[in-house]
Order: sequence, then C-alpha cells, then structure tokens
Amino acid sequence: MRISDLRQHLKNFGAKPCHEDRILRGWSQVSSYDRVHSPAATFFPMALRKALPAIEAELSGLARVQSEYAANEDVARLLVVLADGQMVESVLLPRGGLCVSTQVGCAVGCVFCMSGRAGLLRQLGSAEIVAQVVLARKRREVSKVVFMGMGEPAHNLDNVLEAIQILGNQGNIGHKNLVLSTVGDLRVFERLMEGLILTGKLPPQPYPGGSEGNREGQSSIPVKPALALSLHTTDAKLRAKLLPHAPQIDIKELVERGEVYARATSYPVQYQWTLLEGINDSDAEVEKIAQLLGGKYAVMNFIPFNEVGGLEYRRPSVERTAQMVHALKQQNIIAKVRDSAGQEIDGACGQLRARMVNAK
Repeated sequence: MRISDLRQHLKNFGAKPCHEDRILRGWSQVSSYDRVHSPAATFFPMALRKALPAIEAELSGLARVQSEYAANEDVARLLVVLADGQMVESVLLPRGGLCVSTQVGCAVGCVFCMSGRAGLLRQLGSAEIVAQVVLARKRREVSKVVFMGMGEPAHNLDNVLEAIQILGNQGNIGHKNLVLSTVGDLRVFERLMEGLILTGKLPPQPYPGGSEGNREGQSSIPVKPALALSLHTTDAKLRAKLLPHAPQIDIKELVERGEVYARATSYPVQYQWTLLEGINDSDAEVEKIAQLLGGKYAVMNFIPFNEVGGLEYRRPSVERTAQMVHALKQQNIIAKVRDSAGQEIDGACGQLRARMVNAK
C-alpha cells in the first residue's frame, strides 16, 4: 500500500485534508487519532467514523514483528513480516534511531551485502515503510530514521520520498533526522534538488544533469532529508567490483553533487564506507579520502564489516580502524566509526531474513 492509496481510501469516506492529517499523525506517531469510540470522533464525517475500525485493522495488518534479536539494550534487529508473507529487516539503533528497509532484496548486488544475494523480489509501498517506524515506536521512542536497510532507495524513489514526507510532517521527525541513503543514482539528486526549489531553498534553475525547476507531473517533497552516499572506495574500478550494478558515476562528480545539496540544506553528506580488511583499508585510500573530501561539508562513516557466512571478507582490526579515523581527523576530515548493529548476533543486513527463508 502507498500513502497516496490510503489518502484516496479516506477521501472515499468523505475525509478532508484535515481528517487525513489527523489520521496519519495518529498512526505514524502511535497515538490516538479520535477513534470511533472517542467523543472527539465527531470531528470526522459519519461515513469515515464508521470506516475507522476497518481502516485501523488494515494499517495494523501492513506489517508485524516476527522476531526480535537484541545485541544490547540499545540495538536490536527486527525481522518484519509484511502482509503478503515477504520479510524485511529493521534495526533499532542508539539514541532513538531506526534503520528501515525500502525493498525486499536489492538489485545493486554489493558483494559484501546479504540483502542482494537473491536479487530484488519486490518494492515496499510507502505505507509499508512507515509501518516499520510504527512497529518500532510501539517498542520505544524513534526520533531519527535512516533509509539504509534492505534495498536501494533510489530504485523505489516515489515510495521512499512519500514515506519521508509523512514522517517529516505527520510523523514529527526533524528533516535532518531523515537520512536518505543511496549508492549514487542521479535521479536522487534531481528529485532532492527539486524538493529544495519547492521549499524556496533554491530558486528555479538548471541543475547539472537535471531539469529546470520542478518537472510537470513529477512529485517533489517539501521535506528535505539528509543525504548519505555509499562510497566504500575512492577507486572507480574497485567500486565497480564492490557495487556491480550501481550507476557508473565518476566519484568526484558524485561528491560534487552531494556537496551542492549539503550546502543548500546545511546538512553534511554522510559518506558510508564498509571496511573490508585488505581491500579498502589502506593508507592510500585514507589519503585519497582526504583529497576527495577536503573542504567539503561531509562526514565519513566507517562501518566495520559484519561477517556473512559464505563470504571471505573480514573486518579490519579495531586498531587499524582507529588509525584510519585518526589520520583523517589530522587532515580536518570528520570521521567516525558507525556501529554496524548486529555483529554480536550474526545479523548483517539481510541475514536474518535469509536464515528464516532457508529454514522453511
């Protein structure tokens, strides 16, 4: 289900924009939205009041938690079953964070990732994406959502942007705390820049490789999310091997496009770098990162590899990772080690789903 489908469903029962807003706020924030038994439900048209129990049931049926795997008191992986029986993963992160999936499987085929081993099975509707946040909020507070779980958000862009719209408005999550991750698809840059034009952050103008202003018939969003770019290496040939089906965009161009968006939003681009021992953890890579990101509004997030059965990749030692972070900081590059959220429970992204599928 898409949010737009839900809106149309509500309109069919006489809902006005204010009624849609009330229901979407209540659902996404896991609070009462004037249910039929509430005195305040008279705010809704009679037909909508009568339909609310069925609508609530439909929303509740979008997704459920099959199982929860806690790494510690701050981190837990949720295996989420969708209405058609397909499964995705969400991750509860420290400080109110949540990582959500946008597809069942993935077509990019990153060689170090379990999510894409079986290819792309189907897209998630925007309501299914928001439903993951609802499930997490029934467990604890969620104040930040990162779109870095199973799937490549750029390949499901309409649904991802629709979910971001709801979470940034009705879901009460700050724009900078909605982080859209991509391997670097030009469509993402075009749509995000169009969103900035719509909000008045930028005047209508040509954007490199894009169109002028907001294209007629293409949806844009007033919510401006933060941007994360999956880089993983500064070497173009190596990147093509690690991310075999990612768009072949020049790495310098990728960073420049990210920089334009970062300066326009005042949110630094978060560069993602899965650390693979002996592959992308060399001193030469560190030096090239410093050259690439020098003077840029950027944060380098190193993610120690989560070991996956059947793959020979290994994570570098803690000492080596610390050396890389220190070397970049010495060159005025903000660098951090991001908790890969699952090493303790053998839970690399997509691994819980694969384990459950194989057990059937």
